[in-house]
Amino acid sequence: MDPIRNPYAPGAGQRPPELAGRDEQLDRFRVVLERIQRGRPERSMVLTGLRGVGKTVLLNALRGAAVRSRWGTGKYEARPEQGMRRPMAAALHVAVRELGHPQGDEVDHVLGVIKAFAQKDQPGAKLRDRWNPGIEVAAVTGRADSGDMEIDLVELLSDVGGLAADVGKGVGVFIDEMQDLQPDDVSAICAACHELSQSALPVIVVGAGLPHLPAVLSASKSYSERLFRYTRIDRLSREQAERALQLPAEDEDATWSPEALAAMYAATGGYPYFLQAYGKEVWDLAPQSPITAEDVRVAGPEAEAELAVGFFGSRYERATPGEREYLRAMADLAAQRVETGEEVDEIESVATADIASHLGRKPQSLSPPRDALLKKGLIYSGERGRIAFTVPHFGRYLRENT
Repeated sequence: MDPIRNPYAPGAGQRPPELAGRDEQLDRFRVVLERIQRGRPERSMVLTGLRGVGKTVLLNALRGAAVRSRWGTGKYEARPEQGMRRPMAAALHVAVRELGHPQGDEVDHVLGVIKAFAQKDQPGAKLRDRWNPGIEVAAVTGRADSGDMEIDLVELLSDVGGLAADVGKGVGVFIDEMQDLQPDDVSAICAACHELSQSALPVIVVGAGLPHLPAVLSASKSYSERLFRYTRIDRLSREQAERALQLPAEDEDATWSPEALAAMYAATGGYPYFLQAYGKEVWDLAPQSPITAEDVRVAGPEAEAELAVGFFGSRYERATPGEREYLRAMADLAAQRVETGEEVDEIESVATADIASHLGRKPQSLSPPRDALLKKGLIYSGERGRIAFTVPHFGRYLRENT
């Protein structure tokens, strides 16, 4: 097969595997856009799932749908060490520019509010030392500059929403890795979404994050479940995975044999990132169409080597020796759990007490590596006293390579 025309290479083709099976979410979001633009009440959205299921690709597709509806949009990725003022201001600056509102005092006022919100990130700094968000108008005094994130974000999004309403459009703020927001920022977003829903302003927040993101939001505001429409993004079904492989191949006048499709699902578990990684290697090594199960077998080591470096290894390298010991214990315990005679998938949670017992350590002595791994996004806690890998098949990787 021609590697230059590889439809599974990152960014190639019109139908990436990561978006296979996501038609329902895309269709629902288009309805949300229409309802908000017409002034109807609607909740903001949160996408959750493990790494490798295509959350970021879907988030970008949702933003694209908003752009096609002529909304103003902005996006940023949350980071544990970063506050929200700068990235939120930058995202909203982009959104205001996309709105296409006629230049005038109203636009200048909102841009001034965005600038005031951003510059509050450096209270007391001299004028020459303040971060400049690229907004030429003067910062507005007395709006979104109180220093209280909750008050300021409500005022900021209210002003941006009012500007959007003036031109009959909406604004969407898209936040990736939302679980990494700082606690005060999470609380502020919840408060702002509540205020926006009460005032029916055309602004929506769309977040994506790991499976424990709903718990993060709930811990901040008890009413958060009423503010967001939660959507769990999971692995693909057998039928969806086959379509994710077949449709890109058809664009290049190629096909997969039924046996090859079965082998691909067995190797990838239906996770979109793995489907893409395997699809790329199989395509490059397959001599002709239809692609066969033997082609999948031959390409398997190349695909696994690529995943070991780019997907698993890059994350494993971030862990300290003590954290790696903790991860390996999780992997060993997952391998010991058996249902119906087969190994339970590594994403199954394990008890923290069992990890301590497995390592012959006191539970409290393992709190530092566990907390560090949680912050690094390598594990998550879906329920009290239990943890799981955020990366599918990570346990298998650890057992085979460490």
